[in-house]
Formats: sequence, C-alpha cells, structure tokens
Amino acid sequence: MYDDDDLTLLDIDADLESPLDHMEPVDAESEEPKPDPEEMLPLLESQETNQRMLAARAFCELQDDRAIPHLIRLLTDPCPLVRVSAAYALGRNPSTDAVEPLIQQYGKDWNGYVRKGVVWALGNCHDRRSLETLIDALKTDISAVRLWAASSLAQMAAVGYEAVIAAIPRLIEAMRQDPVAAVRSNCAWSIGQLCRELPSNVVYATAIDALIETFVEDEELGVREDAKSAMLKLGDPRGLQLIEDLEREGFL
Repeated sequence: MYDDDDLTLLDIDADLESPLDHMEPVDAESEEPKPDPEEMLPLLESQETNQRMLAARAFCELQDDRAIPHLIRLLTDPCPLVRVSAAYALGRNPSTDAVEPLIQQYGKDWNGYVRKGVVWALGNCHDRRSLETLIDALKTDISAVRLWAASSLAQMAAVGYEAVIAAIPRLIEAMRQDPVAAVRSNCAWSIGQLCRELPSNVVYATAIDALIETFVEDEELGVREDAKSAMLKLGDPRGLQLIEDLEREGFL
C-alpha cells in the first residue's frame, strides 16, 4: 500500500492533477502545429534526458505505432518525467504489447505521477489484463492515483461482461468508503457507465442500490450530484422515482 506522505513530487491534498492532465484530445484543433513524428522518433532513443522527455511528450499528441516499442522502453527510464510522459503517450497510443510492461511498472514505480499516468494508459488499452491492477490502484494507492483508477475502470465496458461485473463491486466499495470526495464521485460516474452494459440482473440492481444510497447519504453535495446524474442517464425507474419523490418533498 502506498503512503500519501512518502512522495515529494505529488501534493495530494492540494493538487490531484499532474502537469499532463490537460492535454488536448489527439484530434483536437490547435493553432500550434503538431510535432513532426519523423523528427521525434529518433529522439526517443536520445542520450539526452530532455530530448527523450520532449519526444515522449510529443507522442502524447501524436498517434504512431512506430513509437510504441520505444515508449515501452522509456517506462523504465531513470528520469520520472520521462517515465510519466511515456505512460501518457502509451495512453494516446494504446497497444496490447504495452499492457504487461505498464502493469509491471505500476507495481514498482515510486512516483505517484507515473503511476497515475500508468493507470490512465491501462484503462485506454481496453484489456482484461489491466483489471486487477486498476482494482488494486483504486483500493490501495494514493488519492490522485485512486481518482484516475476509478475513471479507468469505466473502460472495462469496452472489454466485456465479465470485466464489468468484476469492476462494479470494487467501485461500489470505494464509492461508499473512500475518504476523498473526488474519488467517490468518479466511482459514481464509472458505475453509471458500466451499468449501461448490463442487463437488469442482480449486479445491476446492487449498483443502483449503491447509487441511491450515495445520493441520499453522502456528505458531499458533489458526490450526491454525480450519483444523481448517473441514475438520470441510466433512466432507472427506481432511481428516477426516488429523485422525483425527493424533489416533491423539497429535499432537492
């Protein structure tokens, strides 16, 4: 289990974001020209740390399969800024080949920013092998990593039914118990996303019960609003009825 107090590069209480959190989507329009992949690819193997970091960050904007083997190698770079850039770049360039290296790096990297980038990349890989690592991150890691692990678990919707039903109980547990409101909110959002892939079965019913409980009982308004939003988007009759009843009684 990671200790929030053992990191010097990540202030958990003051900053849940990393410097790369606000990257634009790959296809986003920008006034700035994108880097030239032909120039960036050789720099991924540069002896200069700054050049490796620059090139890895370039592939946070670019999609090019040729970069993937280089980015995988950079996951173990001595410089944490290179490693975090490589992790984010693999999230932009997801590959089945990257899943095991990402999992291995998550298990041994001391840097919270790197682990955060890794869990984001693992979610984007849409691979069943990522599930246990994402669950472990949600349960045991520092706040900033748990925040993204919760969101990444929503990506299990693209993996399949078995992954969805394995992820939902862990998300419910964190939505009820995590001490950080932002993490609980992300869990509520992810549960809503995953429930869209479920038939009306016991797992679905349990998830709706948990969203209702969170909506009624969570101490944070933002968490309650995210649970409400999840139920509204699902259109679940029980959830909609509860919301209607509370509105009528003046509680909302």
